[in-house]
Amino acid sequence: MPLKSYVFALSVLLTASSVFGQVNGPTQPEATETYEPVPPRVTPGSDGAPPSDAIVLFNGKDFDHWVSTADSTAVKWHLNRDGSMTVKDKTGNIQTKQNFGSMQLHIEWKSPKEVQMSGQNRANSGVFLQGLYEVQVLDNNDNGTYVNGQVGSIYKQSVPLAMASVPSGEWNTYDIIYHAPKFSRGGNIVAPATITVLHNGVLIQDHFEIEGPSEYIGWPRYKSHGKRPLMLQDHRDNSRVSYRNIWVRELD
Repeated sequence: MPLKSYVFALSVLLTASSVFGQVNGPTQPEATETYEPVPPRVTPGSDGAPPSDAIVLFNGKDFDHWVSTADSTAVKWHLNRDGSMTVKDKTGNIQTKQNFGSMQLHIEWKSPKEVQMSGQNRANSGVFLQGLYEVQVLDNNDNGTYVNGQVGSIYKQSVPLAMASVPSGEWNTYDIIYHAPKFSRGGNIVAPATITVLHNGVLIQDHFEIEGPSEYIGWPRYKSHGKRPLMLQDHRDNSRVSYRNIWVRELD
C-alpha cells in the first residue's frame, strides 16, 4: 500500500474510533468518578434535636435570638414552662436578630385546644421567610376559608397540595427548604424565591416559585433586598398560637 494511502486509512480509522468513543461515552468507571469537593460532615439530631450545624433560634429557655419587629425592643410574647412560646395578643410580630438568605427551616407550632372564632380569625399566625414571604399558620380543622389562605399556603399565592394538620391543640411541624430571590445590580429580579414545605412530613409545597412578598390586598411585587430576618406573626386577634423547637441550616 502506498504511504499516502496508508496514512489516509489510518486517519480515517482513528477518526472513526474517536467518534465511536464519543457516542458511547467513557469506557472506564474512573472517567465518571468525582472526588472533590468533599461534603462537610453533619451529625443528625436524635430524639427531635437539631443537626450539628444548625443555628438554634429558640430552645425554649429565652428570647435571646429575637426582638420585636416594630422597634427592636425585647419580645413581649409568653415564654412557657413547657419550652414553647405563645403569641401575646396585640404585642406585635417578632423577628430574629440575625439576617438570613436561603435556608432549611424546622419549626413546630400548635393552635390552642380551646377553639375560638372561625375562618381567618381562628389561630392565625404566619412564618415569614426573610420577613416577606408567608407560610400560613391557621387552625383549619372543621374551619373553611379561601384555599390560598388556608394552613400551609404561600399566602394568597399557592394553595397547599394537602391539608395535613393534626387535631387542634397538638403540635404541627413545618420543614421548609427556601431559596432566596436573586436580583441584578439594578435591582431587577433575576431568579424568584422558591420554597418547598413539608407539613407533618407531608409534601404540601413543591418547589413553588414565589411571586413576590405576601400581600393582603393587591398583587405581589418584588423589591430588591439582601439577607433579612425570619419573622413570626401576631395576627392581633387573640390567636394564642404557640411555637417551639425552631432551628435553621443556612444554605448560602
